[in-house]
Amino acid sequence: MSPESMSPGSTRSAEDLNERIRALWMRTGGSLSAEERAEYELLVVEWAAAIRGEVIEAA
Repeated sequence: MSPESMSPGSTRSAEDLNERIRALWMRTGGSLSAEERAEYELLVVEWAAAIRGEVIEAA
């Protein structure tokens, strides 16, 4: 994943990020390399932020 796509303040939706996380696990067969693990961790952090943002908007 390129650094540009992981910039803070990303506008990707939680749904999109969830799909990317699922695709990563499917692509790797559930066994992540160090690089894939770093990508996964960034996606999860971004997903959590997106979820928080969606909850705040709904309130």
